[in-house]
Amino acid sequence: MAAVVDKDGCNILAGLLVRHGVKTAILSPGSRNAPIVVSLARNKEIETRVVVDERSAAFIALGIAEITGQPVAVVCTSGTALLNYAPAVAEAYYKHLPLIVISADRPAEWIDQDDSQTLRQPGALTNFVKKTYALKAECAGETEVWWLNREINDALITACGDCRGPVHINMSVDEPLTPMTAVLRHNDERFIAVTRPREDASLGEIRWLASQLGAPRKVMVVAGFMPPDEGLNRALAKLAKMPNFVVLAENLSNLRFPDLVSCIDSVLCAIPETDIDKFRPDVVITCGGALVSRLVKRFLRQSPGLRHWHIGHNEHTVDCFQSLERRILMKPGAFFSQLSSAVQAHKSFDVYGAMWKRLRQNSASSHDEFISSAPWCDLTAFARIYPLIPKGWNLQLSNGTSIRYSQLFSSAKIARYDCNRGVSGIDGSTSTAIGASFAYQGVTLLITGDMSAQYDVGALASNLISPNFKMVVFCNGGGAIFRFIGSTSSLPELNEYFACGANLPLDKLCEGYGFSFFEASESDDLESVFSDFASEKSHPALLAIHTDGLLSAEVLKQYFNRNKSTKLRP
Repeated sequence: MAAVVDKDGCNILAGLLVRHGVKTAILSPGSRNAPIVVSLARNKEIETRVVVDERSAAFIALGIAEITGQPVAVVCTSGTALLNYAPAVAEAYYKHLPLIVISADRPAEWIDQDDSQTLRQPGALTNFVKKTYALKAECAGETEVWWLNREINDALITACGDCRGPVHINMSVDEPLTPMTAVLRHNDERFIAVTRPREDASLGEIRWLASQLGAPRKVMVVAGFMPPDEGLNRALAKLAKMPNFVVLAENLSNLRFPDLVSCIDSVLCAIPETDIDKFRPDVVITCGGALVSRLVKRFLRQSPGLRHWHIGHNEHTVDCFQSLERRILMKPGAFFSQLSSAVQAHKSFDVYGAMWKRLRQNSASSHDEFISSAPWCDLTAFARIYPLIPKGWNLQLSNGTSIRYSQLFSSAKIARYDCNRGVSGIDGSTSTAIGASFAYQGVTLLITGDMSAQYDVGALASNLISPNFKMVVFCNGGGAIFRFIGSTSSLPELNEYFACGANLPLDKLCEGYGFSFFEASESDDLESVFSDFASEKSHPALLAIHTDGLLSAEVLKQYFNRNKSTKLRP
């Protein structure tokens, strides 16, 4: 028996959320959504947390879903509150995360009638959700109860299917402020279960696919962002030992094994111009989400006769390299596990994999040599930080230069890498990291820039923040990415309109929000300061790293130009 409110729709919604595995709901206060909030708050099987700012609330829910892999509900009132969810919902759509968006609404007859907090909510998120459901909190009879039950089941099945993603439940409420007397109700909502058969390829199918990948064909696997998957890691480690295979993976793929080629941009920049064609694959197999590296995309788009296979459940046909030949609708771990057992090594030695291993070694030597002589800047600060990150920390990265710098370094000690690369916006990076920290038992470290931090500064007021949340802010004058990319770096309007100096008093913000504050302005300070920052256990901690933005951009350009014999540069 559960204490609920006197609106059947709200009670059915709360009950079915529990049955479909929703364990956390992020709520924002309002009057129209009050019955929904109360029905969830009175259900002891859902952990509810309040975040006032709806934009931040949605990103926090996104971070929780990312780490737990479970559906998370986010609830707002009527009006423009819903529109604040759009950035995080779009990110969830492209990252295939099951965000359950629940908005309260006014009755349909009052829309466009100059009533307060009314706008056209059904369909407001159509482009970024798998499906929208327009429901009513009040049920006039058993038929409406049956219909509501069916629709909510369908919404939650849709969100958590093979190709997961956000759904929008828009629930109109006639009179939200009537007395919400707690009544006792059995949890008897009809739960519609889904049976998903085992997903694998037939023996004949996998043998045929493996036959297409034997030597002398040169095969490249490229992995984008995805959660950790130990089965996938083992399968790709096995394939990477094949003489005609190479596996390239970004940090956000969360793959780690000895023969992996990470730090993709740095490695590609080490290819001599005369040898580029030797490194081009015949077949590229991709898995995971969108790639950070523009360089690998350009390299593969310019590979003539390339055959591209993509592995995974996607809403769309993704042809990023303009050479897609085959979609394989399987989970990457299942596919590569079967493939690694079916592919046979060619008796004659093929040099393709060995070429990439030598290239990776040459790139690492060149990288270390450059870093050792570079001045204090963003690049050298990143180089100092990575070895200092304690084992088992989760790393969250904001978009802009933070994610790009991180791609030049790797650390086996970091438990997991994440970044909002679904649509790659800078908004909500801090909120997402806070949600991720809430869901992770260990320490979560966010590395961000001052412009991204300023964009989401309100997230620091969240009551979900614990001492397990730590944040490094690169204070380089704001918008460092615009000083590096060719389209803006030489514009006369650069400083006024793009690389805008961030007015961000981090020390005062830390004092106001209860953070311990640390800062470093040169290489010699960083190791001791980071040690104190990492060992802070009483409060969340923020480390400000001060660098020269103009110098940092120039050093990064020099880094990618360090091999004069290549034409592969960002």
